[in-house]
Amino acid sequence: MPDSSITTKCAIAGGGPAGMMLGFLLARAGVEVVVLEKHADFFRDFRGDTVHPSTLELMYELGLLDEFLKMPHQKIEKLSAQIGSDRIRIADFTHLPTHCKYVALMPQWDFLNFLAKHGKRYKTFDLRMKAEAKELIEEGGRVTGLRATTPEGALTIRANLVVGADGRHSTVRDQAGFKSDDYGAPMDVLWFRLSRKTSDETDTFGHVEAGKMMVMLDRGDYWQCAYVIPKGGIENVKARGFVAFRDAVVQMSPFLADRVDQLKSWDDVKLLTVTVDRLRQWSRPGLICIGDAAHAMSPIGGVGINLAVQDAVAAANRVAAPLRSGTVTDRDLQVIQERRTLPLRFTQWLQLTAQNRIISRVLKSEQRPKPPLLFKSFEIFPILQRIPARLLGVGIRPEHVRTPDVGAAR
Repeated sequence: MPDSSITTKCAIAGGGPAGMMLGFLLARAGVEVVVLEKHADFFRDFRGDTVHPSTLELMYELGLLDEFLKMPHQKIEKLSAQIGSDRIRIADFTHLPTHCKYVALMPQWDFLNFLAKHGKRYKTFDLRMKAEAKELIEEGGRVTGLRATTPEGALTIRANLVVGADGRHSTVRDQAGFKSDDYGAPMDVLWFRLSRKTSDETDTFGHVEAGKMMVMLDRGDYWQCAYVIPKGGIENVKARGFVAFRDAVVQMSPFLADRVDQLKSWDDVKLLTVTVDRLRQWSRPGLICIGDAAHAMSPIGGVGINLAVQDAVAAANRVAAPLRSGTVTDRDLQVIQERRTLPLRFTQWLQLTAQNRIISRVLKSEQRPKPPLLFKSFEIFPILQRIPARLLGVGIRPEHVRTPDVGAAR
């Protein structure tokens, strides 16, 4: 089958939150855009499912919030943790200055399908599934497109701008030769699900014991569970046996004893290798990386999907008009990185502080933990719960949609 070639204004590698949001916003603003997603669909389990108030606010600004919230989701208005024998409320989202004062738990594939559906309303939106970016095209020191593999054969895309939104294992980032700083992580995470009963507790966000941590998210008819293990410790966990792992889960949450046998084997448990890194330089002439391709986040706080979306909004705000006129400059791309660096640095600093000062110590400890003084103050002075809620739910320097809706409908 002969190779094919197309020309567009913007080619986006990766159909995750950053790529899909950017593709949708650009098409909405009248820009020709091609989004490449290497899989046949968006269905992948244990991806980031926490849609924070900042992202819900963007849906409101786009006039899509009511429709968005018709999709199945659960609400988290407050976050709690059990540390040893003490139950502590950590965050209260109900006072946020946003239309939605909660975190919505929604399968990421529903979120991505929603963006794809609305992107397809515009003639300039071209989503290609089972299309994987493999190689950048460079001419005179500038990236001018990319080559991809598709079921129909090789595809060459010429574009004014190429965007790497293909995740923490980004091919585009590697092809561009970008260097990243790895900040390390003391833990990995084992994800699994167990059925939920109406009689179960609903507000337990995390449980911390000597040498153990587990987070449980209420997903309606099931619990999405994250069992934290020391970095690189999966083989040690497996060496102790699957029964021992299930027993450890029950020790953390005894009410799961009547259903832990739903975990039949290690096939029911997915390992998330935690990485925290950030590119030193996000862009080259004709190319920029955003989302996890530019900065892998720790799962702490569930902020990754939301920061990726914020990157996309910032990028669209800056390059939509230049792309329409064909005049995207190196400075346009540099400004995107400059704008996003402060919130990313601050968020990663919070994550690294939590990793190194709390999680690392807990995983090494043999004594039952007690809540830090800071956490105790949240109980004594409930108004303080608004601070972590603001940092998690909205962040600093949140983005707002500045691009117009001028795209031609199909």
